Amino acid sequence: MWGQNGTSVNEFILVGFTSHPTQQRLLLVLCLAISLATMLGNSLIIILIWVDSHLHTGMYFFIGNLSVLDMLFTIITVPQMLVHLASGVNAISFNRCMAQLDLSLSCGMTECFILAFMAYDHYVAICHPLRYPTIMRKQVYVKMAAACWVAAFFNSAALTAITVSFPFCGPNRINHFYCELPAMLQLACMDTYRAEVLIFALSVIVLMLPFTFIVISYIHIARVVLSMRSAKGRQRAFSTCATHLTVVTLFYSTIGFTYLQPRSKRAANQEKRAAVFYALVSPMLNPIIYSLRNKEVKGAFAKVMRKAT
Repeated sequence: MWGQNGTSVNEFILVGFTSHPTQQRLLLVLCLAISLATMLGNSLIIILIWVDSHLHTGMYFFIGNLSVLDMLFTIITVPQMLVHLASGVNAISFNRCMAQLDLSLSCGMTECFILAFMAYDHYVAICHPLRYPTIMRKQVYVKMAAACWVAAFFNSAALTAITVSFPFCGPNRINHFYCELPAMLQLACMDTYRAEVLIFALSVIVLMLPFTFIVISYIHIARVVLSMRSAKGRQRAFSTCATHLTVVTLFYSTIGFTYLQPRSKRAANQEKRAAVFYALVSPMLNPIIYSLRNKEVKGAFAKVMRKAT
């Protein structure tokens, strides 16, 4: 695509955060604790949505999809990092790196699309409550989620194919803790300007179109909520939207820093710090955000605990 593939690199070295043994051990414990909390919290959300019939709605179906995505992203990125921190050997094979790139991109794109459809779900629930059961039928929101996964799969496959076509002839040190696209482009043995323009354009489409859809949805929601006469109704509507807006803010503020900046303004260490939030912190916080501000989730949890005891 971009010329002859002259790749001679069989493996990459993931630089990570530090090479100091004591700091590596501390990071190992911290990252292990975060990943376990992520898996436990998101598993709990999925179980609650599965067993409680009151949570069998479009909104909670999308929340379940987000929990699956958070768990998958953790499985894709964190175990490799933990192995590197424990062993001190930071090598990853070329094929494994490309697979990690493809899967992480797919998860990130799927989350963008899912968050947009969640905004639409809130819009229908608040602006057209009487029509909600008709508009957001099970067949509809299942197809929406399936479209998110399929669209993300093909987009990530296209970006990975572009990356694989680049010649990597050395150096092979990726200044990151997992194989992420912007960090890998810096190692290509060719001028990647055209490819970066294409990737930037795809990033704008994949990130900004769903974000614009979210903003438009909430403009309509705000207009309807502010026109409500009942203070209790306004409070309930804002509470329903607050969790989604919090997750959107956490996700877009960090991932946008990596993919929506011109190359000249990028700083590798800043990108790594931003990646920590959407790769480690955000997946751990999402189930906490949804459970703490959601009475139905807390009610489902209490019901499950009563049955367990």
